[in-house]
Amino acid sequence: MIIINELKSQDLGDIGEFIAYCYLKDCGYRIVCANFKTPVGRNRRGVTVTAEIDIIAYDKNHLCFIEVKTRRSENFTSPLTAIDLKKQRQIIRAARIYRRLMGTEETPYRYDVVSIVLEPSLKIELIKDFFSEQKFKKRRWLDLS
Repeated sequence: MIIINELKSQDLGDIGEFIAYCYLKDCGYRIVCANFKTPVGRNRRGVTVTAEIDIIAYDKNHLCFIEVKTRRSENFTSPLTAIDLKKQRQIIRAARIYRRLMGTEETPYRYDVVSIVLEPSLKIELIKDFFSEQKFKKRRWLDLS
């Protein structure tokens, strides 16, 4: 028997990803990749920044980049609060690289989230299209002259 309070964060995340993997398969998703990691740039000190996509899957004809967030309980905060703008930006960058590498630039895609809370009883929530790239598009200055 697993005692949830004694799990390390990494182990908790691994359990959550396994639960999400099984749940998504039951929902009809076709899993194509798990834990896709890629360099997405460099920070201000020149150190390589990597990003990870927890699960990549097809839901019918949509390519879905899925972030899984797991919490022991909702006593402090919802798992969804951990998917801030920085995390979204990293997922988007990694997804662009994946789509380019796999030649799926023309395939419809979206960013989904699976939220998992383990206690007091297992609660799984799938949120399709949780975020989009729109807020990250660079704006060009308009030529007003």
